[in-house]
Amino acid sequence: MRDAEKKQRREFEQERKRAEREISKKRRARNREYTFVSWFFVAVFMAMIGYLVYFNVVKSEDFINSPYNTRQDTFSDRVVRGQILSSEGEILARTDVYDDGTEDRIYPYANVFAHVIGYDSNGKSGLESEANFQLLTSHEFFLNQMKNEFLGRKNMGDTVISTLSANLQTTAYNALGDRRGAVVAMEPSTGKILAMVSKPDFDPNSIEENWEWLVSDETNSSLLNRATQGQYPPGSTFKVVTALDYFRKHGSFNGYSYVCEGSITKEDHTIQCYNGTVHGQEDFYSAFASSCNCAFAQMGLDLGGGSLLETSEDLLFNKKLPLASYKKSTFSLNGKSGIPLTMQTSIGQGNTLVSPAHMAMITCAIANNGVLMKPYLIDRVVNNTGDQVDETAPEVYKRLMTKNEAVMLGELMKDVVEYGTASALSGQGYTAAGKTGSAEYDENGSSHSWFIGYSNVDDPDLAVAVIVEGGGTGSEAAVPIASQLFNAYYYN
Repeated sequence: MRDAEKKQRREFEQERKRAEREISKKRRARNREYTFVSWFFVAVFMAMIGYLVYFNVVKSEDFINSPYNTRQDTFSDRVVRGQILSSEGEILARTDVYDDGTEDRIYPYANVFAHVIGYDSNGKSGLESEANFQLLTSHEFFLNQMKNEFLGRKNMGDTVISTLSANLQTTAYNALGDRRGAVVAMEPSTGKILAMVSKPDFDPNSIEENWEWLVSDETNSSLLNRATQGQYPPGSTFKVVTALDYFRKHGSFNGYSYVCEGSITKEDHTIQCYNGTVHGQEDFYSAFASSCNCAFAQMGLDLGGGSLLETSEDLLFNKKLPLASYKKSTFSLNGKSGIPLTMQTSIGQGNTLVSPAHMAMITCAIANNGVLMKPYLIDRVVNNTGDQVDETAPEVYKRLMTKNEAVMLGELMKDVVEYGTASALSGQGYTAAGKTGSAEYDENGSSHSWFIGYSNVDDPDLAVAVIVEGGGTGSEAAVPIASQLFNAYYYN
């Protein structure tokens, strides 16, 4: 009996332990579920805290500075809008406050900086919009701020010192004269925008009284910043893209040979060189320097639309641009495009459209060993006594091409100045490289005049893009404007 009882006890004990293990196992499983849920909510909570910190530290200024944010209106109730200065310290925009408390926004240079500085009534544009938060923020000495608040007076907003050169801006404005077009000048190594002119223009001092006329005048489109939002066929300046695509496929320009007979015909479609000029036997360098349409039309057929599309998109066609306000450049050629369109597109005609600012950025990348620096207009911000509040550090936006590719394109562009279509820039106290363009825009053969280029080729200082609407060839209208810019940069 005792053995049976012992056996029964052992079995009971084993069963009890198994039951306890099952219960413990279920508890652990339940605890893991509770733990998972708890940690999930902790993670969500921490993510919310992290986002709030990120929003307040990093993104809040962007939201506050949005033109759609009505909160900005409350800033102007407490702060007098700050000044905008050129890089030399010239006043480009200021606020005059009168005895009765009324304020006027004054633009001493009137039309000269119209599009790039913009306006502050009937909405905002240009740097007035981009720097709105800084201009309506005061870093005046805190005791003065307290005193002004106590007396019911406004504090003085911060001063924005731009990258714009009054010297270069005025030179570009005067050089363009009464012609339509745009001029952009940039510093390739930093991305600083030194000049940005668009014509037709307007006087921001009288924007309110002339507003109805300005918004309804479709003939002149004076409010349009042609530098960033203009859409033009690039003409022969696009040959830098075709040349880059060729180099990527062949690894060299050496060995290229073409005999130009003044025109080329494929599928009953004929392309001529300018004035039917017969260039004869050419290597790649001479074809580029003389801007031979026939050579580049055949080159485009050999490369194919798909290849040109890939290279053009590497140079930001059909892509986002690092600008506050712009119109995207377009390139529609692909592997299924027909022969006539491929030929036209290869020489910068066809359906391709680009802004002068975009061409300036491509030029900057070539001058800066393939790297495009992010363009910017705000150099630094200071308070009303000159103490620095913030400063913009140059920032790499993207590598558009390899250093070797940039060097090879630079060699082609130097030849354009030394013995090609931009030879008017040779023999100066500075070296230059560039590419001219004549972009046809109607059936009569009328053309826009283009030039892109940079100075001091061994250590580039200044990159420019110039377009003169209806100006003819690049050497006729655009090159002389670029020459005045380079001269002003080095000698004024």
